[in-house]
Amino acid sequence: MQPTEDALVFIVDDDAGVREALAWLLRSRRLPSQSFDSADAFAAFLNQAPRMWQPNQPGCLLLDVRMPGMSGLALFEQLIERRLLDMLPVIFLTGHADVPTAVDAVKRGAFDFCEKPFSDNALVDRIEQALSRSSQTLQSLRSKQNLQHNLAELTERERDVMHLVVEGLPNKLIADQLDISVRTVEVHRARVFDKMNVKSAVELANLLRGE
Repeated sequence: MQPTEDALVFIVDDDAGVREALAWLLRSRRLPSQSFDSADAFAAFLNQAPRMWQPNQPGCLLLDVRMPGMSGLALFEQLIERRLLDMLPVIFLTGHADVPTAVDAVKRGAFDFCEKPFSDNALVDRIEQALSRSSQTLQSLRSKQNLQHNLAELTERERDVMHLVVEGLPNKLIADQLDISVRTVEVHRARVFDKMNVKSAVELANLLRGE
């Protein structure tokens, strides 16, 4: 799998040696990273001003289970509460004693866990898969946002015409139902297609169904 373009891997581990080794490994695979020495530091990053942080590029989080201060699990709970796990998949870094805890976290939505010492190739493979999920999630979110923006641009009459077009009604029946001329329906239909960035009624219907 090719690395996701413009992706960013977050490393949260209190062990400087682990952070440096992971950052080097990621650089060798052309994956940029940003490191934090504690879950508290990353939590502060999430809550930075001027607004609550939201991912604007594909990413994943390599998260140590046990750290001084806030634990990796406590940070994980915050990500669950903020519904960030699909946009920012979590791969736990765990010692042998923490494997059962990591397995439980996977059941609750973590992407995976990697036991220390880890296999470089296996870890990078999972990171790239996590980045792919993040990218797909962000693309889907942007598509939904674009759809809502485009819908908001429609006039009330254009919405009326759009709904009848999607139902499969021909222009003559739409005109009769809305008590307007066929020519007016054609104008509204063309504007709807233009604003929704589609070329056919089928494409419009699929867009509204989220296909």
